[in-house]
Amino acid sequence: MLKFLTAGESHGKGLVGIIEGLPANLNIDIEFINNELKRRQKGYGRGKRMDIERDKIEIISGIRNGKTLGSPIAMIIKNRDWENWKEIMDVENIRLPKEKIVTRPRPGHGDLAGAIKYNHKDIRNILERASARETAMRVAVGSIAKQLLKAFDIEIYSHVIQIGKVKVETKNINKEQLEMADRSPVRVLDKQAENQIITEIDKTKEKGDTLGGLFEVVAYNVPIGLGSHVNWDRKLDGKIAQGMMSLQGVKGVEIGMGFESARRLGSEVHDEIYYENQYYRKTNNAGGIEAGISNGNNIIVKCAMKPIPSLGSPLNSVDMETKKAFEAQKERADVCAVPSASIVAEHILAWILANEITIKFGGDSISEMKDNYNRYIDYVNSR
Repeated sequence: MLKFLTAGESHGKGLVGIIEGLPANLNIDIEFINNELKRRQKGYGRGKRMDIERDKIEIISGIRNGKTLGSPIAMIIKNRDWENWKEIMDVENIRLPKEKIVTRPRPGHGDLAGAIKYNHKDIRNILERASARETAMRVAVGSIAKQLLKAFDIEIYSHVIQIGKVKVETKNINKEQLEMADRSPVRVLDKQAENQIITEIDKTKEKGDTLGGLFEVVAYNVPIGLGSHVNWDRKLDGKIAQGMMSLQGVKGVEIGMGFESARRLGSEVHDEIYYENQYYRKTNNAGGIEAGISNGNNIIVKCAMKPIPSLGSPLNSVDMETKKAFEAQKERADVCAVPSASIVAEHILAWILANEITIKFGGDSISEMKDNYNRYIDYVNSR
C-alpha cells in the first residue's frame, strides 16, 4: 500500500513530500515531474504568484541512477516567494507588527472555522496551509504515481468542460483529443468556447470577482478488479470521491453519468454486457466502476469547482479581534483556477489508481509487480 505526506506553507521556505511503498527499480524521469509542475502553473486567469514561482522538484532520497530504491522518497519544492515573506513567515519567535496580523476572515475560506478550531489569533496560521499552493507537491507526488501507472499502460488525461456559464460539448471525446487540451489556455477542446471563456474571465477580473467551473478526468486502460465491494472503505469510487473533494475548491464529484442518472430510467442508465472473445460494453454510463470495483472501462470523473473566495472586491466579514464589520481580508489570488485544478485532479486520480495497483499486484520490485499483473490479465482473458 502506498502512503504520502506533504508539509509546507504557501509563503514558507518550501513544500516537502515523502512517499513510502513504491516498488524498487521503477524508472523515474525527473524532467517529467518538472513538466507536470509547469502544467499546473499554466492557465488563463491565474494570479501574479505564477509569475514569481518556477516550481522545480529536488529529490533528496529514495531514487538513485534514475530508479527507485524501494525506500521512502523525499522531495522538496522551494518557494521563490519566500524571500518576500521572511519577516512574516519566519520560524523564530519574532513579534509581528499589529498590521501584519490577519484578523478578518474571508467568506468561503477556512479562515474563521480554522482559527476557532486551532485557537489562533492570527488567521495566517490557517490560510497558509489551507492554500492551494499545497497542490504543487501533490502534483509532484502524482507525477511519480503516473510513472508507476505507465508501467501498466494506464494513462490519465483531463479537460475543462465549463467555466462560469460557458459550456463545452463533451460527447464522443477520445484520447487523441484529450492529448490536445494543454494547447488551450483554458484547457477546453472547443475554440469557440475558449474565446468565450477568455472574454468571461477578463470581464470578471474587471469586476473584482472570480469564476468556477467543471472539469473531467479520464483514466484509460484500467484493468477490471481494482477496488472492492466488501467494505465501505475499499470501494474505488468512494476513494476517488474523497480524493477529489480534498482538492481546494471542489464542491461536487460525479462518476460517469453521475447526477444525470437520477433523472433517467434504469434502462437508460445501466451499461449492457456483451461477449465476443471477451466481455465488453457499448456504453460507459457507470464511468468504469460498478459496486466499488473497476469494470474494465475507462474511469470518468467530473468535478465542480466553486469560484475562488479571495475577491478583488471583498465580501462582508467581521474582525475576529474587535467583532466589528469589515470588508474581508484581501489576498493575492487567481480569477479562475479551473484549468489548473484539472491538472491537479489528474495527479490525485493517478495516486489513487497507483495505490490500487499496488494493493492488487504488490511486490518489492516493479518486475515482481508486472509478473503478478500479467498473470492476472491472463486469468481475466480466460474468463
